Amino acid sequence: MSTDNRTPLSHIRNFSIVAHIDHGKSTLADRLIQTTGGLADREMSEQVLDNMDIEKERGITIKAQTVRLHYLANNGEKYILNLMDTPGHVDFAYEVSRSLAACEGSLLVVDASQGVEAQTLANVYQALDANHEIVPVLNKIDLPAAEPDRIKQQIEDVIGIDASDAVMISAKTGLGIPDVLEAIVNRLPPPKNGDDKAPLKALLVDSWYDTYLGVMVLVRVMDGVMKKGQTIRMMGTDAKYMVERIGVLTPKMVNVEELGPGEVGFITASIKEVADTRVGDTITEDKRPTAEALPGFKPAQPVVFCGLFPVDAADFEDLRAAMGKLRLNDASFSFEMESSAALGFGFRCGFLGLLHLEIIQERLEREFDLDLIATAPSVVYQLSMTDGTEIELHNPADMPDVVKIKEIREPWIRATIMTPDDYLGSVLKLCQDRRGVQIELTYAGTRAMVTYDLPLNEVVFDFYDRLKSISKGYASFDYHLTDYQEGNLVKMSIMVNGEPVDALSMLVHRSAAEKRGRDMCEKLKDLIPRHMFKIPIQAAIGGNVIARETISAMRKDVTAKCYGGDATRKRKLLDKQKEGKKRMRQFGKVDIPQEAFIAALRMSDD
Repeated sequence: MSTDNRTPLSHIRNFSIVAHIDHGKSTLADRLIQTTGGLADREMSEQVLDNMDIEKERGITIKAQTVRLHYLANNGEKYILNLMDTPGHVDFAYEVSRSLAACEGSLLVVDASQGVEAQTLANVYQALDANHEIVPVLNKIDLPAAEPDRIKQQIEDVIGIDASDAVMISAKTGLGIPDVLEAIVNRLPPPKNGDDKAPLKALLVDSWYDTYLGVMVLVRVMDGVMKKGQTIRMMGTDAKYMVERIGVLTPKMVNVEELGPGEVGFITASIKEVADTRVGDTITEDKRPTAEALPGFKPAQPVVFCGLFPVDAADFEDLRAAMGKLRLNDASFSFEMESSAALGFGFRCGFLGLLHLEIIQERLEREFDLDLIATAPSVVYQLSMTDGTEIELHNPADMPDVVKIKEIREPWIRATIMTPDDYLGSVLKLCQDRRGVQIELTYAGTRAMVTYDLPLNEVVFDFYDRLKSISKGYASFDYHLTDYQEGNLVKMSIMVNGEPVDALSMLVHRSAAEKRGRDMCEKLKDLIPRHMFKIPIQAAIGGNVIARETISAMRKDVTAKCYGGDATRKRKLLDKQKEGKKRMRQFGKVDIPQEAFIAALRMSDD
């Protein structure tokens, strides 16, 4: 694509689709691709931009995708539309922010039967922060439950943008899709004027691993021109590479000669690992670098940690290889080796959030055929020690001696929960029980919107499941990290037959320790099989036992052979058995089956 036949900026539109999970974002992307002829009918599949089976099954987008569409508008002009399909879930909020930074406008897709949800809000505010022009699109208007007028009013009340001329569509049937394309051309702005003579400045929007080509990097050029054979430099990592291939995704790969200002495309440059290409980085030319990097870059920070162990110790090397392969494609996932007395060798892994953890675990089990045990998820704590040092604690089992700790700080989040009015009382009680601090409560029609500050420690456990069950699935939840605050936290150890089980230790707030300990002991009592001797199960904080359950011993009837005769014969046999059991308890080993671990770690506070 030389300068002469490059599409003028006024005929380029870069836009993204923001929506809550399951409001029809990927289906709308499918229809846009089909209508503009991006793929022939025989090449189309449902959710064509979702590559993983797990994305299609759950109806969620995990990895942002991009596609270039060619559109002949009603005014007879040809336009290039670059669509950025973004993940909707809070765990991937940073990826969404980078995709939005590469665009000038957004389609806000809202389900005409369900209305505005918590994630709709979070993502639309990100789009507004990126100074986007926003076009509201009401999807699923063909459903009997659709209430377009009420939802338009709700968009105006809750988000504060004019929805009177919202586009009415049904992405499934294709109704209204031409109106969406016209709205993109007429209502969204073209890219701002970039200087193709200036030094190269491009935003690294995304990267993924291709088995044959190495790492493929998705870029949005702001200034300058990106050409084949150019030596480029990543400003965040200071690494240099030579561009081998430039292309665009339609969604098939199509090679081009160069990318100019306002254009979106991919490059390959013999990059070995996705970790070398950080989302949000600025790419410039090595010989003639740009003066300053684009704003907003920050490395991905894991917030939730958990241990992953193979059920069969022989699978450890396979697990190591599988994690290495996943890491090639997901730089936000980190892992390091750890060993546990109860579970053997495994890895301590860091994730962006609970959904990210669930997806990585499911992909390891599915794609690499592994059986895994995950320990209870924990968050990153900051510890101030008495000698003035600061340390980060990822694993409760590694907690230093309490005497040496001056204070423990835990991460807090600002959560937005939207719920129908009927369930508001239960939702408030749940947040209150989890040490939440209410910030505000507002209404939009019959839906309440609550904002709470909550400790992340209380949320990673099973908050989302509880919220869904008490609201019959109607409440939606979104959050972002705010800061670290000092908390009265203690390490609770679980001991079986006097031996601490490191995989079950956790940091809990002192006020909730007793209940959590009692629940855990009761649960383990049902899960650990009976042995020939009594087994005490205890929850302890330091040297204080706060809860205890005892598994009674299995008894062999040693007096069965005594028929008749003196009672002392029976007594003698029973005393002998008692002595044996005492000795057995001292030296006996308690076998805790893997299923017991898995069930205990999935314990909910019902």
